[in-house]
Amino acid sequence: MHMADALISPVVGGTMWAATAGAAAYSIKKVKNEMDENKIPLMGVMGAFIFAAQMINFTIPGTGSSGHLGGGLLLAILLGPYAGFLTMAAVLTIQALFFADGGLLALGCNIFNLGFFSCFIAYPLIYKLIIAKGYTRKRIWGAGMLSAIIGLQLGAFGVVLETLLSGKTELPFGTFVALMQPIHLAIGVVEGLVVAAVVSFVWKQRPEIIEKAALGQPMGSLSIKKVLTGLAIAAVLFGGIFSWFASANPDGLEWSMFRTAGVEELEAPDGIHETLAKLQEKTAFLPDYGFKAPETASEPAAKDGEAAAEESEAWPAVSGGTSTAGIVGGVLTLAFAALIGFAVSLVKKKKPDLTA
Repeated sequence: MHMADALISPVVGGTMWAATAGAAAYSIKKVKNEMDENKIPLMGVMGAFIFAAQMINFTIPGTGSSGHLGGGLLLAILLGPYAGFLTMAAVLTIQALFFADGGLLALGCNIFNLGFFSCFIAYPLIYKLIIAKGYTRKRIWGAGMLSAIIGLQLGAFGVVLETLLSGKTELPFGTFVALMQPIHLAIGVVEGLVVAAVVSFVWKQRPEIIEKAALGQPMGSLSIKKVLTGLAIAAVLFGGIFSWFASANPDGLEWSMFRTAGVEELEAPDGIHETLAKLQEKTAFLPDYGFKAPETASEPAAKDGEAAAEESEAWPAVSGGTSTAGIVGGVLTLAFAALIGFAVSLVKKKKPDLTA
């Protein structure tokens, strides 16, 4: 559900950048009270885990479409909504800058759609209400499923509204929303299963992590090495190996666009769209999660072209470029998310204690 710049106008893109910046500033202000030395590495490892997990598109049977983990709800459950939102912003920023996944103008939209709705609506208003009566296996699974579905439905509707407000007549509201919501309902069910499975793992290892995140409390001296190790190993496996098995089908957004407008991508206008596209070409050293294709002066022979096409359609798509992107992206996201946590921690330490 990563939006490209061609889907939005500069006004909508700028507005959503401002809204996202406001949500991030508010999150930084609120998260200072719960930031400590344990939360910083957890933010980093969770960021790397979500980055790697999003590389694995899963097929939606009978549709010709695919989906991937959103991750906002899972981040909110394990980190709290404020640290979760900041970590999601780190994930999507790394993806847009270095892997050309989602546009730079649309980055505010993507962070808002995938982070805000899950962290600040689905988590506090759905998940926490269900789980308030106590943590049991049934409540964890039920809350995870329902919250993931609602969060993704809101995010998908956000995409439709943003294209509508951008004046994209190629994507008429009625048709587009009638396709986006059902396909993301199916994707939300799968995400709910993943969320519940990961939360169950953490709950068995260190239930205090989830409890303290829900209460907005620092982790203190709580030992979380087993959880960090398990998530780090999963991130390496997902990004380095399991990403080979990602579905080649278009994701829910591309699928909906094709059935609405007959194309999976819209042509971006000139101006700021073109400027940001050129900037992204320079920063994205592993575009589309792979090595850049070498520029050739002459056209390849027909046989070579056919061989290349067959190779690109092979599944699993074993690729050194994909593995490199998964590992490098995970490391970059880990570093960026941890850096955000560290910066917040420094601000907290420098702030004078007015209660003394």
